[in-house]
Amino acid sequence: MVHLKDIRILLSVAALALFCRSAQAQQDVSFIHYWDLEPQFNPASAGRSDQLSINAAYQSHAMGFEDAGGTMYVGADIAFQLGKTRHGVGALFENDKIGLFSHQRFSLQYSYHFKLWGGRLSIGIEGDMLQESIKGSKADMPEGNDEVFPSTDVNGSKIDASAGIYYSHKRWWAGVGVKHLTAPTVTIGETNQYNVKRQYNFTAGYNIGFRNPLLKIIPSVMLRYDGTDFRADVTARVVYERERKKLYAGANYSPQHSVAFFVGGMFHGIDISYSYEANTSGMGFGAGQHEVCASYRLPLDLQKKGKNLHKSVRYL
Repeated sequence: MVHLKDIRILLSVAALALFCRSAQAQQDVSFIHYWDLEPQFNPASAGRSDQLSINAAYQSHAMGFEDAGGTMYVGADIAFQLGKTRHGVGALFENDKIGLFSHQRFSLQYSYHFKLWGGRLSIGIEGDMLQESIKGSKADMPEGNDEVFPSTDVNGSKIDASAGIYYSHKRWWAGVGVKHLTAPTVTIGETNQYNVKRQYNFTAGYNIGFRNPLLKIIPSVMLRYDGTDFRADVTARVVYERERKKLYAGANYSPQHSVAFFVGGMFHGIDISYSYEANTSGMGFGAGQHEVCASYRLPLDLQKKGKNLHKSVRYL
């Protein structure tokens, strides 16, 4: 049965994003499946599950454009016990490519977890290696030398850092993170620079149960701001789960930006989902983005056996 309290929370989450203005572009990719890729933007979520979590995603860029490229993400994290304390570690790789430009990030994550107010709070840090590349050798430039755009392949790298906090309590969770804490400037070759902006993010969600225990609705919200551009995403998932079988579908709305629909389920232990994001302004519905996300959790439990085990509300 849906409670009045659950409805109030759902409406509050939706209102929070609808009152926010959405920007048209950001330097970091905005995955529709953010709710399944939390370590991608918040290192405090590393170790959120008691099992080894492996996540992968690919998002195509605007369809209908030559060399539009896409973004690939692969990450893994796990929790472990040291004495009476819980910790999490993770690693991820991200490659964002568009035309002749490539943005790569390799990260190592650590989080510390402790019980608080009936739930669990975690604090996480992350070390990042950023690499920016330009395939100047493949550029089709007019005759004559261009002093700005390179005629050869060039690249540059920089060390960066990220941090965040994450809290889960029975049926809801919330997290705040900061990517690119150092806001580095990456020198690419001799004449090019790429200024990386800090990105602040907030995410929250809630599990709404019904009288039928096999069904639930999971509303969630994701807010991103990099000092210039802002994007809000409101998502609602309807989940049917029975034993080890799961099916779900839902929609995502980003005000002044896009609307997306997704469908997925668990097959042979792999949770896989597909989404299509259609632009509501600018390039229009036809120039949308396809996205595929896959998750797998190995029963490699490094937690201390006994009554102190904590099951994450994210994976009920």
